[in-house]
Amino acid sequence: MLEDFKKFAMRGNVVDLAVGVIIGAAFGAIVQSMVNDLIMPVIGAITGGIDFSNYFLSLSSNVTAGSLADAKKQGAVLAWGSFLTLVVNFSIIAWVLFMIVRAMARMQRKEEAKAAAPSKQEQLLTEIRDLLKAR
Repeated sequence: MLEDFKKFAMRGNVVDLAVGVIIGAAFGAIVQSMVNDLIMPVIGAITGGIDFSNYFLSLSSNVTAGSLADAKKQGAVLAWGSFLTLVVNFSIIAWVLFMIVRAMARMQRKEEAKAAAPSKQEQLLTEIRDLLKAR
């Protein structure tokens, strides 16, 4: 059974998936930092210093706190600011992944076009065949 597990774990697909998950987690952390540390502060500055991550709507009359963390301790809250930050985060990740997939598709099309082009020898043989057919 241990031998079967080693065969399974060493397959190319499993290793590729593991590498993809690790790179994806690191990429997610980078994008989250970009959103939280670069983009949202700029949006906050444009909107007059608003920190969106701290915005919430209390769903209980017991909630009197000013910060989201304290409000969650007091009762039910609708944390729409955190949700907005996560939506921006997701949008950036989706856009970057779209651009990466698009670039990879372009490179693949270029490679296919290069592979599809006949060699000089094939071109010459085609010309000879066409000349023979014309006679």
